[in-house]
Amino acid sequence: MTTNTLPRRTLLGLALLPAVLAVRPVRAQAAASMQLFKLVSPRDEVIVGADAAQLGSGSNPAVERLAAQLAAKGQLTLWQYASHKDAGGALVQAPLRQIVVFRNELLRIEPYATPLAIQPPK
Repeated sequence: MTTNTLPRRTLLGLALLPAVLAVRPVRAQAAASMQLFKLVSPRDEVIVGADAAQLGSGSNPAVERLAAQLAAKGQLTLWQYASHKDAGGALVQAPLRQIVVFRNELLRIEPYATPLAIQPPK
């Protein structure tokens, strides 16, 4: 390695830094639009994701808006989420499959907090 290559690589890295930083908020916004909830029924518990369109608008907490949507419609189609490794090997919360949730089978809806990154459905 010559002394000339190190400064070139450093300059290239510094030149690409703004582009890398600009991509991070876009990925965070995509994940932030999907909120996770734990649905508890007599038979099992399942983690689901709902986006802003499914939650509806309003100033109430997201869990209350989801419960109101379910009560009004009787059933909702949501994405079931599970943790798995992405292409880079990092552990993430990713959509597994779409499921239909019926209001008469649920006991409880809870917000679900995770330290993992949340992937939006494709």
